[in-house]
This record gives sequence, structure tokens and C-alpha cells, in this order.
Amino acid sequence: MEMKLELVPLPVSDVDQSLAFYKDKVGFNLDHDVRPGNGMRIVQLTPPGSACSIVIGTGMEDDSDRIGSIKNLHLVVKDIDAARADLVGRDVDVSDVNDMGGVKYAYFEDPDGNSWALQEINKAARPN
Repeated sequence: MEMKLELVPLPVSDVDQSLAFYKDKVGFNLDHDVRPGNGMRIVQLTPPGSACSIVIGTGMEDDSDRIGSIKNLHLVVKDIDAARADLVGRDVDVSDVNDMGGVKYAYFEDPDGNSWALQEINKAARPN
């Protein structure tokens, strides 16, 4: 059986603010921004090169108690220093790189406190 993770709902307080953060600052691609009616708005964004997207919006369900609760979604990169420098250049507050012995991490948060981890895995640390 094949299972693919393709969409992660992300509870946010302000769709426009989050859209600007993910699209303009972090560089995610805007897949769609639709308003099907009844006060509903669905915005889907995808990190460059990823098969998995995030969705933010209004009117889907009451996520107000979950805003900022998503922690350490991983963005796997080939060169963490370059990825970090790109984000810093886009005015994203990113932690220093932490080398855990073959796996490197740097962290940042969106305006609501949902957190992300940049991860670079050294080829020697990967299982065959």
C-alpha cells in the first residue's frame, strides 16, 4: 500500500498575514487562493521542490484553540547554510545552524508561532 502525505492544515489567525509570510518571505509557491462561499477561504502553498503543501484558510473549522500549535515541520534542504542565508535575506528570523553530528538544523516560526525546521542530512548519516 502506498501512502503520500500531500497536504498539512496549518491553523493561523490572519490568512493575509500568513499568506504574505509564506509566499513573500519564505518563498513558498501559491497554488491557489479560493473563496468558495459562505465566508470560506482556502489558500494552498507549496515549498519549492516539495510534493507536500500547506493549507491555511477561514471557515473550514474552528481552529482558534490550535493557532500556533504546529511544531517542527521539517523542510529538508541540500545546503542548510544557503537556505538559512536566503531566509535571513528575506527578513525571516532563523536560528543559527546546529550540527547534531551529521544532521544539521535551523529553526524559524511563522507570525502565529507555528514552527519549522530546516534540516540537512549528511550523506554519510543516511541509511542505505
